Amino acid sequence: QVQLAESGGGLVQAGGSLRLSCQASGRDFSSYHMGWFRQGPGKEREFVAVIRRSGGATRYTASVKGRFTISRDDAKNTVYLEMNSLKPEDTAMYYCAASSKVTWLPQMIYEYGYWGQGTQVTVSS
Repeated sequence: QVQLAESGGGLVQAGGSLRLSCQASGRDFSSYHMGWFRQGPGKEREFVAVIRRSGGATRYTASVKGRFTISRDDAKNTVYLEMNSLKPEDTAMYYCAASSKVTWLPQMIYEYGYWGQGTQVTVSS
């Protein structure tokens, strides 16, 4: 079992940057794929990025490719989401999640068994 806590959200102007962190507690953090999802106002929760257990492989949704970078530090039990060139449409609650599925790079909500409480990101125009 793993508990997740996000931080680093805030208010930023369009074109700015933020770095989200997700601190995990519990056992075997390195055995989980770690993902970031977001839910904008009036929208469904959507996949943003995932990093495979043991690091290395990543995948992004098309709208954030080239702007966002996911990374992890297994020694610190932490996953990060570096967000650059932020746009108003990036405004959302951002959630980190952990998956123990065998899927190479899980992108579906149901593939994640553990979720944080979220951190709000607001991008002003």
